[in-house]
Amino acid sequence: MSLLSLSDVHVRFNTAAGVVQAVNGVSLDLAVGETLGLVGESGCGKSTLGKAIMRLVPVATGAIVVDGTDIAPLQGEALTAMRRKVQMIFQDPYGSLNPRSTVGRSVAQPMVIAGWAARETAERVDTLLSWVGLPADAKQRYPHEFSGGQRQRIGIARALALSPKLIICDEPVSALDVSVRAQVINLLEDLKSRFGVSYLFISHDLSVVEHIADRVAVMYLGTLVEVGGRDQIWRNPQHPYTKALLAAAPIANPKAARARQRTVLQGELPSPIDPPPGCPFHSRCPIAQERCKADRPVLRPVGSGAVAACHFV
Repeated sequence: MSLLSLSDVHVRFNTAAGVVQAVNGVSLDLAVGETLGLVGESGCGKSTLGKAIMRLVPVATGAIVVDGTDIAPLQGEALTAMRRKVQMIFQDPYGSLNPRSTVGRSVAQPMVIAGWAARETAERVDTLLSWVGLPADAKQRYPHEFSGGQRQRIGIARALALSPKLIICDEPVSALDVSVRAQVINLLEDLKSRFGVSYLFISHDLSVVEHIADRVAVMYLGTLVEVGGRDQIWRNPQHPYTKALLAAAPIANPKAARARQRTVLQGELPSPIDPPPGCPFHSRCPIAQERCKADRPVLRPVGSGAVAACHFV
């Protein structure tokens, strides 16, 4: 059963240089209780897509269906009510917290907006802090008094405040040390197991995605180029861009690193203001042919429940 369903979603921004096509026709499903990893180079549009699902940026066209309701056209109270089902953990655990508000006020903010009683809100804050491994007296302190990992735990507590069904994790561990990163990932997995929440996990760190995701969607220049199960993507990637991403990811085993096939990307990521015609990846693709310059490939089945947008897989 799909909790989240995207259908031909487009997000555009008007700039002095032209129209930025940040998200260009994305269709995607996320099941109840699933963790879907969204990966790609910086600037590919994955964070913009996450913000579009939260309605933090406007959607130009397309449908975003959450729990059976298309949220793309919602406004006012209807939009506020939707956000009780969908919450977000941001990349910067300090920038996402008000430095002038205590931790208790920051975590309580969703309940205050939702109209909870003061006593009920206070009890919920204590419970949330306990769930994420912070002491009760943390609510009286300010964000600058905590480490980066602790601040991200505060952000997770705030995201859980209204018992959402979906949490969008936008690079939630990229600013953390490796050891702290593992602790936060383990916390997210524990909370998922305990409450059945679903995650859209946005990251450029493939090792983290491999650990936490059930399925993986690969994004390039505002479009999806491959979607499949985690094991399918890692063991048998189909799209040349997916192969290049995996080839560039660090491997702890030196023998495995030497043995794997290398796929080196040429050139820079094209501008989303002037994307190339045909396949958006053709200008950097090692197997591109003339057809790729004119015909835009669509996602099609490539085995084991995976789909890829390439003419030659």
